[in-house]
Amino acid sequence: MPVRWLNLQENQSKKLMADSGINVQKFKVAGTLEEAEEIARTFKVKEYVIKAMVLAGGRGKGVFDHGFKGGVHLTTNPADVPKFVKEMLGHKLVTKQTTKDGVLVQKVMVAQALDISRETYFAILMDRTYNGPVMVGSPQGGMDIEEVAEKNPEAIFKEPIDILTGITDKQALKMAENLQFKGPLLQQAAEQIKKLYGLFLKVDATQVEINPFGETPDGQVVCFDAKINFDDNAEFRQKDIFAMGDKAESDPREVMAAEYNLNYIGMSGNIGCLVNGAGLAMGTMDLVKLHGGEPANFLDCGGGVTESQVQQAFKIITSDTQVKAILVNIFGGIVNCATIANGIINACKSIKLSLPLVVRLEGTNVDGARKLLEESGLPITMATSFDEAAKKAVASLSG
Repeated sequence: MPVRWLNLQENQSKKLMADSGINVQKFKVAGTLEEAEEIARTFKVKEYVIKAMVLAGGRGKGVFDHGFKGGVHLTTNPADVPKFVKEMLGHKLVTKQTTKDGVLVQKVMVAQALDISRETYFAILMDRTYNGPVMVGSPQGGMDIEEVAEKNPEAIFKEPIDILTGITDKQALKMAENLQFKGPLLQQAAEQIKKLYGLFLKVDATQVEINPFGETPDGQVVCFDAKINFDDNAEFRQKDIFAMGDKAESDPREVMAAEYNLNYIGMSGNIGCLVNGAGLAMGTMDLVKLHGGEPANFLDCGGGVTESQVQQAFKIITSDTQVKAILVNIFGGIVNCATIANGIINACKSIKLSLPLVVRLEGTNVDGARKLLEESGLPITMATSFDEAAKKAVASLSG
């Protein structure tokens, strides 16, 4: 089963945390201007932070398609809230992590702005080295933790947690001390750390990262920003959380591929690739480039592919108008090559394929599969080797 990375918006992660008793900023979410006006009337805080909800970093320095600058704004005036929301909702935000066209903003979070007197870093993640969960912390928060690890490794603290025993009071206090919380904040930080571990288990997370895990001038320990990764294998018991997954910003071809258990990533070339196995897919793309071509996608149909999956793969590939030729490269180890052949034949007929198609099959029942393709009457170019297939695919573009 291919991995499906679940993407939650910041407000969704914050709600999961708040529901587990973890200290986060108070917030509301607006999907319309009317909701923003209602928030301005009823949500009373000293200062507001208004954030465009998109799955991309660099929002604060982003620019909207109509010229408005900044996907994050601060104000102390409630009347400004709907004004900022109006500038964001329904417009595309371009940041350093989006495409040049940007991402459509459909929700805006209005949160309580809090001052931060000190920032630390805290995370819990599954670590193969320890065969279980590990706490990672640093008193140097609010910055790139990889940079801290590289320049000041002694400022990184790790503490493995026994998955059967769970986190102990002693471990939580020790980590809070390493993060340099003092006085009343020490116990408060330890309690927050224990609650974060409770959330980690409750939602089947593979990582809960808080940066910054900070303290406020009035003596509160607050999780100001969170990144939560989830175990895809636990989807069956985390249906409510996985139903929250935001697919609006995903490539629709990737969403469609996920529905049929296919791994697809769109690229900028014009030779569509259908391969079984990630390693073979990478090798196929390399050979296409070696012979002067450009792959249009990475598409791994996996070892247990069915005829219907092959047909869906062809639909996904041909939905890309950049694709001018298709290369199928299959090594039939687990899969029977005849399954692939029948899928190709049915796909070509159902979508009335007019693009050049090069097929290389090898492995289980390859002779029977080749015979099926040869007798299909379809204009398929056969190849016997990996290298020959890539050459023929590239050559078909000028044919």
